[in-house]
Amino acid sequence: MSRTRTPVVADWFSGEGEDFRLLGTRCGACGSVFFPREDSFCRNPGCTGGELAEVPLSKRGRIWSYTDGRYRPPLPYVSDPDAEWEPYTLLAVELEDERMVVLGQAVPGVTTAELEVGMEVEAVPGVLNEEAGTTWTTWHFKPVSAR
Repeated sequence: MSRTRTPVVADWFSGEGEDFRLLGTRCGACGSVFFPREDSFCRNPGCTGGELAEVPLSKRGRIWSYTDGRYRPPLPYVSDPDAEWEPYTLLAVELEDERMVVLGQAVPGVTTAELEVGMEVEAVPGVLNEEAGTTWTTWHFKPVSAR
């Protein structure tokens, strides 16, 4: 069965494979970068600028913190209530160039036992859920040493 690949959140990431990137916005006045993206105004309280441009964010970063998700999150998280729950690993990653912390799941199969603070990871395409006709895409973080 062929499924349409649809981002879970539009305009937060783009590309496939080596071209995959999280997308943020940069204020033209102060240079502040935002993720998730901001399209209305600069979030920097000291800036009155408002011209924001989309920018691809660093592909790599270092683990700032991590934990495991051992329970089924409530809505709007999408999951099959009849399927057995599979824990996932959640990472807070400080992006290499922007020095901002972004949250995301680790690639499936990576557990907290395999991680450490400071470990290098990269953003890669991921799948959140599949249903009839649609594959809901997202991003995951993959340890660089796991290539």
